[in-house]
Amino acid sequence: MGKAISKSGPVRALGAMSGTSLDGVDVAVLNTDGQQILGFGETGYRPYSDAERAVLRAALGKWTGPEVVAAARVVEDAHIAAMRDYREVDLIGFHGQTLAHAPRLQGTLQVGDGAVLAQALGRPVVWDFRSDDVALGGEGAPLAPFFHHACARYIGAQRPLCFLNLGGVGNLTYVDPRLEAPETPGALLAFDTGPANAPINDFLLARRGVQMDEGGRIARDGTVENGALELFLAEPYFSRLPPKSLDRNDFPEMIGLVTELSDADATATLTAMCAAAVAQGMQHCPEAPERVLVTGGGRNNPVLMEMLRVSLDCAVEPVEAVGLDGDMLEAQAFAYLAVRVARGLATSAPGTTGVRACVGGGIVSTADGESVDQRHAS
Repeated sequence: MGKAISKSGPVRALGAMSGTSLDGVDVAVLNTDGQQILGFGETGYRPYSDAERAVLRAALGKWTGPEVVAAARVVEDAHIAAMRDYREVDLIGFHGQTLAHAPRLQGTLQVGDGAVLAQALGRPVVWDFRSDDVALGGEGAPLAPFFHHACARYIGAQRPLCFLNLGGVGNLTYVDPRLEAPETPGALLAFDTGPANAPINDFLLARRGVQMDEGGRIARDGTVENGALELFLAEPYFSRLPPKSLDRNDFPEMIGLVTELSDADATATLTAMCAAAVAQGMQHCPEAPERVLVTGGGRNNPVLMEMLRVSLDCAVEPVEAVGLDGDMLEAQAFAYLAVRVARGLATSAPGTTGVRACVGGGIVSTADGESVDQRHAS
């Protein structure tokens, strides 16, 4: 089974994240007791090849079938390759790859078997973080907010602030660091703001055969089509109160709204849609935040960042401004959550996912083939 995880004290955990942008596997070491961040360790990145990415794209939106089986194999192999050199860790947090997410209908699907990773890597692996939350009435997403709360206290924040993750989908976490425990009512509010990089990436892959708008260069040359933007913001999702979550492909009509535009105008409009969705979401914050710290690939798009600064009434900065790593925050989050699961602590709450009660969910698989469901609610 590897070294047993003690009930208290620091744990050296390795977290892994493969997001909806389908770029690759981020891995990061975190030292934590499951409550405080005690230090950050080494990080790594293993990109997907074009062939692997094609397998994953073919499985998006599917719940079963050969495409899903093939995607799971790609995810497992890539994660094993990304994590095999990290020997001095006690525990691994494995998110897997989200292929479909419909919490009020079929549920949520992240492929990749943590038991396979545990046997290959010789370490306990915590995985299947979302299913228990959904089973108890939650959205199953976002799950990083408990870690965001720990980050806010780690950087010494004294006033409410927001973490904004701009990956394939955008999600916002409002944090009140004056409240010590993340599960305390009012400490957190979290939800998906709307599509972020995914529609931009999908559009440019179809139009130009490129993976993204590198540095916002294409959007910078374009003009936003306000009519398309207004139609986008009329979607019922934006009038729903949080917590709420999205699947990567929940706004397929976005591409249709810009199909007749030039590449530059369409990219500028899709970028503006992402920023406008965030601005709409900020209205749900219970108190005006002091700042918004941006993580994920979107923070590297200066056009998107400028749109956010224009539309929000507070400072908008990449998380690097406070000494955090915007490329690795999600991987670090699942290292943190893995320790919480192993120690029987909550990983989501009514304010983060809409779950009926605080829940700590996940399966712990060990190198000797044992798997234990650590689900609990309070």
